[in-house]
Amino acid sequence: MGNPKAFLTIPRQEAGYRPIHDRIADFGEVEQTLNTGERKLQASRCMDCGVPFCHWACPLGNRSPEFQDALFRGKWKEAYEILTLTNDFPEFTGRICPALCEKSCVLKLSLNAPVTIRENEAAIIESAFREGYVQPQSYPRNGMKVAVVGSGPAGLAAANQLNRKGYEVTVFEKQEYIGGLLRFGIPNFKLHKPIIDRRLQIMEAEGVAFKTNVDIDLNHLPDGFDAYCVCVGTPQARDLAVPGRDLKGIHFAMEFLAQQNRVLAGQTFAEKDRISARGKHVLVIGGGDTGSDCIGTSHRQGAIDVIQIEIMPKPPVGDNPNTPWPQWPVVLRTSSSHEEGCVRRWNLSSTRFLGKNGRVCGVEVEEVEWLPAKPGERPQMHLTGRKEIIKADLVLLAMGFLKPELPTFPEHVFVAGDAVTGPSLVVRCIDSGRKVAQKIDDYLRGKQ
Repeated sequence: MGNPKAFLTIPRQEAGYRPIHDRIADFGEVEQTLNTGERKLQASRCMDCGVPFCHWACPLGNRSPEFQDALFRGKWKEAYEILTLTNDFPEFTGRICPALCEKSCVLKLSLNAPVTIRENEAAIIESAFREGYVQPQSYPRNGMKVAVVGSGPAGLAAANQLNRKGYEVTVFEKQEYIGGLLRFGIPNFKLHKPIIDRRLQIMEAEGVAFKTNVDIDLNHLPDGFDAYCVCVGTPQARDLAVPGRDLKGIHFAMEFLAQQNRVLAGQTFAEKDRISARGKHVLVIGGGDTGSDCIGTSHRQGAIDVIQIEIMPKPPVGDNPNTPWPQWPVVLRTSSSHEEGCVRRWNLSSTRFLGKNGRVCGVEVEEVEWLPAKPGERPQMHLTGRKEIIKADLVLLAMGFLKPELPTFPEHVFVAGDAVTGPSLVVRCIDSGRKVAQKIDDYLRGKQ
């Protein structure tokens, strides 16, 4: 490393977010950037540990110490080349990954000030596009064809890797745009959609074919392919089957988020079909990232106020002795959307929806208590009987997704991403797509 003691004198510096009053007026990306000099200083904080836990924690096995060193030395192209050895789409993970690497950084474990690995990753790939390092490449063809069903992060990663291995790849997407979760599930203020389009243009120039508005029957896959990669994600959201669920104004989070992304893409909807938080009291049920995205979108649409409730207990702030490293730290996380204004409450179970003239006007909730888990068992939820009504005329269900039930496939059909694991992280889906692409390559080569 150029400066192995930099971490002693250079504090962690995050780029931060645009001012709240500015960012809630549009759907532009909220995260800011550091200048080149500041970014190189942040990269210098990497200590090139003897055992780089960041590398171990990353599902993709990104070589963080190596690209940090190149970045510190001003070798931006070298940093880009190192980064893309393991990551097909650092422009996605550099924006929306929860940075498992940083949670395992030695500076996190010792000082609670890890290297800004995710931000540095985003800076490297943006520099690469800006400087023209990212250019379409040509790959010799082997005469075999592979179909990829689904164009989310797993499907795109599989398609990218298979194309580079010489296969003629066709990606089928049932929606009108390519991108899956990246396109429809993540708000523009976290991932601006031209970032996706920019990558798709590269992939198309390299030979990947994309077909939209094609809903594939998984029991009858299209003919003409030597192998198939099924990457359909987890399309079924978890529902809340309580009285009043059929009232108007209650929507799955993905209905809400996907429609807003379509509006930003130029589509129009009839007033009766438009899901809008403008002038409404919004209740978000579910405390994860999807719920957070609903909060930020509601603010930008003009909600009067937003409340987010979660059935689980409030996590501790800063440190949780019950989830020590190398476990994922279960601690309170405050997103940019939470900072924009939101009442957050925990230990609440929704018991029924209340309506007026066929439309939701409130939700009855009951406080719950969690009893400690017995050995080998999960914690037990106990209803306390303490109930109240939360006023709401727009309710968004953000309680996660169900793993799909897939048919039994023949040996030349492979499955990747959330369709295998259930709902997971974009970085894990990219890793899964890469690994399944290698399995398909091994299988087809073995058939020759």
